[in-house]
Amino acid sequence: MPNHSWRPTASIDNLKRRHEITQTVRAFFLALGFWEVETPLLSRDTVVDTHLDPVPVPLSWNPAKPSEGERYYLQTSPEFAMKRLVAAGADAIFQITKAFRLAEAGLQHNVEFTLIEWYRVGDDLQAGMQLLSDLAEAALQRGPAETISYAQLFQTHLGIDPLATTTQQLKAIAETHNVSVPESFSDDDIDGLLELLLSELIQPKLGFDRPVILYHYPASQAALARLDEADPRVACRFELFVDGMELANGYDELLDAEILVERNRTSNAARESLGKPALPEESQLIEAMRDGLPACSGCALGLDRLVMAAIGAKSIDEVIPFPTRLA
Repeated sequence: MPNHSWRPTASIDNLKRRHEITQTVRAFFLALGFWEVETPLLSRDTVVDTHLDPVPVPLSWNPAKPSEGERYYLQTSPEFAMKRLVAAGADAIFQITKAFRLAEAGLQHNVEFTLIEWYRVGDDLQAGMQLLSDLAEAALQRGPAETISYAQLFQTHLGIDPLATTTQQLKAIAETHNVSVPESFSDDDIDGLLELLLSELIQPKLGFDRPVILYHYPASQAALARLDEADPRVACRFELFVDGMELANGYDELLDAEILVERNRTSNAARESLGKPALPEESQLIEAMRDGLPACSGCALGLDRLVMAAIGAKSIDEVIPFPTRLA
């Protein structure tokens, strides 16, 4: 029997539709005066996050010993390099590029995937959310996004205030809804429990009538967002959900380099508690921020998931030609 494992997992019609959506995205940004950039996939720097694991690559200058050399990383997103461009004077930029994350597998995940990422100087949280809503509307034709705060969402769906809850309360909710809490969770891991309840009990219900943008995540989940000046319990971070999938993650960007250094230390401590290697805490981005990163908003949106939402696909295999396991 012939071996057909060489064939793409996505149909040619789906790949043509992907092309059309990609061109819609590109035209959207160009019409707004953004310009397209390219940044390296390979870098000494990488985002330091408890749950994002970059693909390490030894960069050897000796072809006889390719496994020996300085450690580089395939990017988990182009965030660091694009912000360096913003710090150097780029005012409105976007990129459609590949990103890589270890241990990413499943119906919505692949180790190698495609990100749309953008930054615009002068945008704040509200402007960033509006731009994301406008892009989703252009690509999906499902109307403007509904916006709801993280606290409102948990109050509506689970009847709790996520900014003033306890691990005991969260574990009780998990038990009531038959959600298993991983043994790796520490006794005081409120963020882990909140993320678990969000992904298991709330996210699957989001974005079916129209896209949903969730904003004002707890300050402890700020990542690279600044804290809200009016309420420092929350971060100026926002995410887009469509058909129960998270499609995008954006920030009113953190500008203080020393706060980022401290967050990197905290994230590395959390990584090490999970048995993961620490990641570089100093970076070229931090040096750029010390020189001065202008106020801006940025966002990363998964193109693969955007196409899934547009065509109603149930698996990422339907919208990419060759998943990593078959590449």
